[in-house]
Amino acid sequence: MNHPRAYQNQQIVILGLARSGVAVAKLFHELGAVVTVNDKKEREQCPEADELAALGISVICGSHPPTLIHGGVKLVVKNPGIPYTIAPLVKAEELGIEIVSEVEVAYHVCRAPMVCITGSNGKTTTTTWIGLMLDKAGLKPIVAGNIGRALTEAALEATEANQMVVELSSFQLKGTRDFHPQIACLLNLYETHLDYHGSMEDYIESKAKLFANQTPDDTAVLNWDDPVCRLLANEIKASVLPFSIKEELDYGVYVQNEDKHIVYRDQAGSIHPIIAVHEIGIPGSFNVENALAASCAALTLGVSTAIIAGELREFRGVEHRLELVGTKNGVQFYNNSKATNATATIRTIESFEPGLILIAGGLDRGSDYLELLPVFKERVKGLVAIGETKHKIMQVAELAGMNAVKAVDTAKDPQAAIAEAVSHAVAMAAPGDVVLLSPACASWDMFTSYEERGRMFKESVHNL
Repeated sequence: MNHPRAYQNQQIVILGLARSGVAVAKLFHELGAVVTVNDKKEREQCPEADELAALGISVICGSHPPTLIHGGVKLVVKNPGIPYTIAPLVKAEELGIEIVSEVEVAYHVCRAPMVCITGSNGKTTTTTWIGLMLDKAGLKPIVAGNIGRALTEAALEATEANQMVVELSSFQLKGTRDFHPQIACLLNLYETHLDYHGSMEDYIESKAKLFANQTPDDTAVLNWDDPVCRLLANEIKASVLPFSIKEELDYGVYVQNEDKHIVYRDQAGSIHPIIAVHEIGIPGSFNVENALAASCAALTLGVSTAIIAGELREFRGVEHRLELVGTKNGVQFYNNSKATNATATIRTIESFEPGLILIAGGLDRGSDYLELLPVFKERVKGLVAIGETKHKIMQVAELAGMNAVKAVDTAKDPQAAIAEAVSHAVAMAAPGDVVLLSPACASWDMFTSYEERGRMFKESVHNL
């Protein structure tokens, strides 16, 4: 796309309100474009609509009118979660109108260099860690993107003195064209979001757009233990900085086999110790990987190993990511509502000793969840199943020979359902056990977001 200034007096359609839609609508309006914002939700469900309308922006709610997209529209900016199969986007493609995500718009107005993080799992933790490391080093990071703050809004306040630290989803990256981060981190790639992408190939291609415009002067941080990441390394023009939890690398950040220390081996072959794995402030092998990736990004920007080690040691995690809610009658309760795919749940279960009680289930995207079978057999002693997928996950528990299995009535309102799930879990648990909410599914069958699901779980635990 062109710079947003080039669309003065031209018609722009923004599909979807929410944070990113509001931010990008305001930007184009301020630059003199003729902006129409459209959301299929009813007006009363769009609290942002009145604010935009007061600025003189046309807001259409409740449907996608057939006349919304026409030959006079010069650009469509879509909310990342909106599928490309809806009628307005199909029509835009037929008319040759460019369709981008808010991330592409933000890139064109951002003056700060960008450190961008994507992957199937671990994005938020890694992004947060990098932000903390850069802040401690005085590099003035601004953290935004999929982590909570609209990238366009953050980009407009950034200067050359800042570092923009950006969490990105495959949905956001799919709608980019010129987007060019100076440091790009790909944490891992697992089968997920296929209901949106249609195929694993499209999912991988969308993630790989993170590197599409990088040059040899840029850095690509890649998980050397992930086979897809290794394959992508052959196509990337940037300088590749790998990390590994399994392999001692000739160059990169890795865990030493013998003493389990994270170290950085530079291009000259010198080894720089960072921290012992057991000192990292949050548990789980997946968080060791996140620590390695964050270290790579920080080292690239000249952050000292002492600062990196300090932040790895002090950080206690992000809400809804393996978050210790509390202990009741000797039972620990963990909120891992952000685990929206089976791989994330498996890796979380593996962080604990065998014998935990799991609360799982949610939106049905067509998976059979059989990949959960080994950890169910070896590590889970009780299951409480919720949501659309409850029968599928209970079937896996049955195959695993699990005796303690309960289902929650999905007709209940969300708060009552999650309270019932906690109650069932408590009945299964003994002092010393762990009750873990790690759904392996998206939340949208019962909840507005994984955050709402996690908050309701925490409230139910606190009310015990």
